[in-house]
Amino acid sequence: MHFSLIIPIFNRPDEIEELLESLTKQTYSNDYEIVIIEDGSTITCKHIIEKYSNLNVSYYFKTNSGPGDSRNFGMKVAKGDYFIILDSDCIIPSNYLQTVDEELSKDYVDCFGGPDAALDSFSNIQKAINFTMTSFLTTGGIRGGSEKLDKFQPRSFNMGLSKKAFEASKGFGNIHPGEDPDLSIRLWKLGYKTKLISKAFVYHKRRIDWNKFHTQVNKFGLARPILNSWYPEYTKITFWFPTLFLLGFLFSVLFTVFNFPYFLYCYVFYFIMLFISSLWQNKSLEIAFYSIVAAIIQFYGYGKGFLLSFIKIHILKQQPELAFPKMFFKR
Repeated sequence: MHFSLIIPIFNRPDEIEELLESLTKQTYSNDYEIVIIEDGSTITCKHIIEKYSNLNVSYYFKTNSGPGDSRNFGMKVAKGDYFIILDSDCIIPSNYLQTVDEELSKDYVDCFGGPDAALDSFSNIQKAINFTMTSFLTTGGIRGGSEKLDKFQPRSFNMGLSKKAFEASKGFGNIHPGEDPDLSIRLWKLGYKTKLISKAFVYHKRRIDWNKFHTQVNKFGLARPILNSWYPEYTKITFWFPTLFLLGFLFSVLFTVFNFPYFLYCYVFYFIMLFISSLWQNKSLEIAFYSIVAAIIQFYGYGKGFLLSFIKIHILKQQPELAFPKMFFKR
């Protein structure tokens, strides 16, 4: 296999420097190329790339059309037969490419995904967000490396796709976010398999503060009912959990007003368990407290977005592109 690393970027030259620096430390001995697609940035990273002449980097500038279309552009011009798609805010462990190569050699699939982790140098807020995005108590562990999944849906911050599968599927659609599960489902329908490579993790900065985190998870919530309308056979009751969690909390507060606080006690117990789990994993009281804040934002943002999208798409029968135009890039 000849790997091509596909990395779209938008106004983040500082991030690409950290990513490229981490790639200089790879233990992988075979040749590979790095394809960087500048998606209409006003703050470009070309001057950063010129500092890494020791890496095989190709740089392309194009008009802004979103991350999915930029990845497709990169895969069209890439020379490899297997594409590894990374976000620009990732830092790559030194054994990453070697791990991917070994795992694909043992059990080849045309599409894989890997988990993410946090570095010690990340801020406490970033570590708390990473915890809530990967913990079994919040997401069931599906982003944190759990292999107890019948069909894994890779995420494009850390994803592999064969050239053959890319050409058959035409790559990513123009919805964002939501382009990752959309591609996974279309691959399944074409007969391709996906899997999780739990050892192939990346350090994902997520470049997020609380407001940006809320915006991100809210968009995740908006995207899911749209995907459910496109692929109803892949709808799961678990997609409703954040919304039910949010509504249940509101009702538990109402019941408490009428002197029935027992439902609210369940929520208090849950957050205590979340605090203890984060404290055990991160060894920090501050991160454990922030983890509760992150979980509240996660459930609130996703749950609210999911409910709004469900009403517009499934009850009012609005077209997704008209209901949420900002989630669709024009090519």
